[in-house]
Amino acid sequence: MLKRNSESDALVTRRVVFAGAATVALASAASPAAAQRCPGPAHVKGPRVWLDLDQEELDDAYDQTVYAFNRDNIDERRTANNEIVRGIIGNPVRAFYGSKDVEGIDIFKTVKAGSPSVLFIHGGAWRGGRSSQAAFMAEPFIKAGANFLSLDFSNALETKGDLFAMVDQLRRAVAWTFKNAKSFGGDPDRLYLIGHSSGAHLGGCLVTTDWARLGVPQDVFKGALLGSGIYDLKPVRLSKRSRYLSFTDEMEDALSPIRHIGLIRTPLTLTHGSLETPEFQRQSREFYAAVKAAGKAVTLLVGTGYNHYETQETLGNPYGFTGRPALQMAGIRV
Repeated sequence: MLKRNSESDALVTRRVVFAGAATVALASAASPAAAQRCPGPAHVKGPRVWLDLDQEELDDAYDQTVYAFNRDNIDERRTANNEIVRGIIGNPVRAFYGSKDVEGIDIFKTVKAGSPSVLFIHGGAWRGGRSSQAAFMAEPFIKAGANFLSLDFSNALETKGDLFAMVDQLRRAVAWTFKNAKSFGGDPDRLYLIGHSSGAHLGGCLVTTDWARLGVPQDVFKGALLGSGIYDLKPVRLSKRSRYLSFTDEMEDALSPIRHIGLIRTPLTLTHGSLETPEFQRQSREFYAAVKAAGKAVTLLVGTGYNHYETQETLGNPYGFTGRPALQMAGIRV
């Protein structure tokens, strides 16, 4: 079922161009970069809770605001750029993969039929975000020849902390896209995945899914770019995020992608910024190492001088740290 988004187009007098490209390093040969904390009071070390981190340090390592002082500024830019881009390329078509209003997909269509499609999963610490926040990313993809699909799904506050419900929604969204790609001019055999932050964790759950039960091929994604993600839920369970996530042993195990690498049939590109929290850097490094050790196709890119939110912003720039490899992954270029 398809319908046009009813939100009116914004009037625009000029386009915004993101400045600069990132310095990118292949992290297979890189040493861990130093995370950059915001200034704060002196800390007295307490008992270790995870690796060398005490409880406060672990909580801070899963709190982006401690390491990214400009989060609100980036949110302001994203909101402004979303409005500008919708004024240029129009509002998306809204498709539904389920019966709930939130179970929808914002589809920004490219001109040519039979084109590849890029599916985007937003972040937000599992408790925030909506598909509409990704409009600013769509323009370079549709103008380069790919459909851009932003997936909507419930957040953890709405599921009472149940991540299984969120993953189930996204699996159904992928199955709908594969089975209905031709209805919006897509090629079902050329689907690509992008996820950022908690969206990268959810993307990791998708690339480690047994798709046979949904009538979808195991290699449904021909490539996936997962940025600044979480791939092992154990330290998250020990952190303050457990206050709103209803962890169980089953959820921790089933939804930790690093424990299900054997199911991966998708070439992966993993990314993180050099100014991210120590845990977000470690999670990407260790997932990369485990996937590579299993003989799977994987690359790790480190964006020098980027914090967590800045890496995502570069997805809207075809020459940016994550924008360029995302377009290359889909086999398209500006």
